[in-house]
Amino acid sequence: MDRSKLCGCKGVRTCFVCEKEFNLTPTVNSDSLKKLSNASYCSYCNLLWSGWNAYEYKNHPNHTGTSYYLDGIFIEHEFITEEEETMLMKNLDAMPWDVSQSGRRKQNFGPKCNFKKRRLSMGNFNGFPLSTKFVQDRFDKIPIMKNYFTIEQCSLEYRPEMGASIDPHVDDCWIWGERIITLSLQSDTVLTLTPHNIKYSNQYNIDYIPNVKCLPIPVNRVNYPIDVVRILMPRRSLLVLYGKPRYLWEHCILREDIHERRVCIAYREFTPPYLKGGEKYTESCDILQKAKCFW
Repeated sequence: MDRSKLCGCKGVRTCFVCEKEFNLTPTVNSDSLKKLSNASYCSYCNLLWSGWNAYEYKNHPNHTGTSYYLDGIFIEHEFITEEEETMLMKNLDAMPWDVSQSGRRKQNFGPKCNFKKRRLSMGNFNGFPLSTKFVQDRFDKIPIMKNYFTIEQCSLEYRPEMGASIDPHVDDCWIWGERIITLSLQSDTVLTLTPHNIKYSNQYNIDYIPNVKCLPIPVNRVNYPIDVVRILMPRRSLLVLYGKPRYLWEHCILREDIHERRVCIAYREFTPPYLKGGEKYTESCDILQKAKCFW
């Protein structure tokens, strides 16, 4: 089934376009997730509160129900202003968008990575758009972002009319560092976390996780009373995932959580071996220099 001329979907991934054309079924069923034990994150008290409603944080401090603690989630509200968001979107939309999987479009700025063979090369990487520099410059103002050096910057567009989503996954552990950063633009959406269900040996290169205590246990279960975590990512907010939520939980964006156009800018850093002083630095030093460039 060749969908290359129809949409950007491959394998099990689908969007409204190819589902209609080929009578395909979406891979993620939110109805099944809602039947599990779920909780929503409040960025003000840094706790999870039982229930599916991701807007639970608006009830702070008058939450009800059971609360849980899960370290590794940080949200900075209004990381950029409305005026900065308007300017940023104008400049992003002035550049070409590439068709991607699951109804998304993307703009990718970063080195070429072969995750299966664990090979890194410069590829077409030439630095980042100058219009986005102020976002990276502002990272230093957040303590948890100390010494964060951006290697990949990827714009992702989600539109409801395309049935856009992103399937559950863990970002690669061989090359991408611990802190996973997302700047949300245009509209709110929800990041949904589910325990990492290991499908094959060393999926996502998990043997490169720096802290062995974070490795998923063989029975594919996180020792935690919640099956689904819902994280509201407000418009103009910055989300940082690290520690267990980054490594032990798969994250996804459900189709039902895209109500209007939503754009995010995702940022990635290198793992320590590819930073200065690391054993793989000779393979990455030119890329690190290129990542200082803005055009």
